[in-house]
Amino acid sequence: MLDRVVRERYPRLLAHATLLTGNRADAQDVLQDALVATFSGRARFTTVAEAEAYVRRAVASRYIDTVRRRDSERRALRTVGSRPARPVELEPTGVARELVDALATLPARERACVVLRHVEDLSLRSTAEALGLSEGAVKRYTADGLAALNALLGTTASDDEHVVVRMTEVHDA
Repeated sequence: MLDRVVRERYPRLLAHATLLTGNRADAQDVLQDALVATFSGRARFTTVAEAEAYVRRAVASRYIDTVRRRDSERRALRTVGSRPARPVELEPTGVARELVDALATLPARERACVVLRHVEDLSLRSTAEALGLSEGAVKRYTADGLAALNALLGTTASDDEHVVVRMTEVHDA
């Protein structure tokens, strides 16, 4: 099943991870971790779609864990006066660059909730399960994230609106 998921769904899974992480390198790392965690355990899937859904949830969970770990690392680095470089190579298509930039300003949980609810179109329950949060917490993080995005972008998007985001690979000229 792992071979089929990677062969048939990898581009979509990578786009999902890239939207969460903000860059392809981190997305590849998070996706790789999620694939290993998904397929090295006892989980058994009957369809590729079922496996893909599980990997998507694992990607979101790994993203939150990565942000927590990086925040701790950044605090430690600041104490010695160093700053880590942040690579950026995301190239959105079908959505304004401003939206991707605005998403990058949100705290990790708000960003994850907004992406899962409004880009990935997960239900409230599925988002809560994917992130290990209560449904009430997902509502709050989503509302706060949308409010911040609306303020940054000068828009009035509501909780029932969703966007289609297509990601393309960046090629150097």
